[in-house]
Amino acid sequence: MTTVIFIHGTGVRPPHAETLYARVTALFAEAAPGVRVVPLDWGERYGARLAAGGASIPYDGAGATERDAEREEDDGTAAWERLYRDPEAELALAAARVPSGEIPPGAAFPDEEFRERLAELAARGEAVVPELGPGLGARAAVLARSPLLAPAAEAVDPEALATLLARALVAAVIGAALAEDAPVIPDGATRDAAVDRVAQELGGAAPGAGRGLVGRLAARPVLRLGSRYAVRRRAALTGAAHPAAGDVLTFLVRGGPLRAALRELVASVEPPVVLLGHSLGGIIALDTLIEAPLPGVRLLVTVGSQGPFLYETGALPHLEHPQPLPAHVPAWLNIHDRRDLLGFAAAPLFPGRAEDIATDNRQPFPAAHSAYWTDPAVYRAIAERLP
Repeated sequence: MTTVIFIHGTGVRPPHAETLYARVTALFAEAAPGVRVVPLDWGERYGARLAAGGASIPYDGAGATERDAEREEDDGTAAWERLYRDPEAELALAAARVPSGEIPPGAAFPDEEFRERLAELAARGEAVVPELGPGLGARAAVLARSPLLAPAAEAVDPEALATLLARALVAAVIGAALAEDAPVIPDGATRDAAVDRVAQELGGAAPGAGRGLVGRLAARPVLRLGSRYAVRRRAALTGAAHPAAGDVLTFLVRGGPLRAALRELVASVEPPVVLLGHSLGGIIALDTLIEAPLPGVRLLVTVGSQGPFLYETGALPHLEHPQPLPAHVPAWLNIHDRRDLLGFAAAPLFPGRAEDIATDNRQPFPAAHSAYWTDPAVYRAIAERLP
């Protein structure tokens, strides 16, 4: 029986670690039945922590300026990036449009039916789209009370409004997961399927109905997270980000105990062994293999990892460019998403020794960095190469 040792990435701590392991194990059971998944849960023991309670973080700053980011290609990714920050942004744009006409005397207000449907959706909660994760019911209850619903209902047709509301709800759930540093984020296909299902629950027609209007609204600038705002909130932002950045620095400077823990785990499981590392987990696996042979390991899989970049920049602890990959390192599959800014290519640096696969989970960055673990293409690629 093949054993897959899963090595998580930066910033993963309980209770999110358990959620991540459960998801990876379940999807491996579908893609490669019989494979045993064993996690190397290193974050709590070997990861970074602010030993002095954040005394090194300046609490205010000045002089920050904003830059206009380049517009994302017109496939909806940029719109979702904005929606994760402000789930009601498209609804607000629709509400700002000129109303389509006056309401006839005695007719029901256009928003009343939608408020009732949102209340029904709130009562059913996560059962509507379980794969989206928790929070849908609570978000639907909040949206049912939104003051934007009435003007939006007068400005757009019901099918388009159903889609706008569905996108707002799905964005709110995923945005909350991103804010909590959840290690598993739905990929783009799962997200879009959730939108279609919620839209139909709200009275929308066939999947995709109303998206023409949504696309036009999404093309308009909404809210940006400017650097001036970020500097004002530096303490909070650094406090949230330090496990991720600190984990990398801690491993590069004092990675010996973590490499030893991986060696002990490999020696304790049944071969053949596959090392599967996400982000920093991929660096840990690669560097440990380079340092010395790991008997029983037949395949290295790195996902959204910075190992190739560290090698090229001279920061990988046990291999300096242009030294070749040691002969004892096994076959290497390197998976990176085209929008994941933390995923790098290995094949150009190690021709004939590393194989690159570029995926597309249709999520904007940083969601793209965590959406690998709901993307079936990732599991299929690994399953096809298992020893």
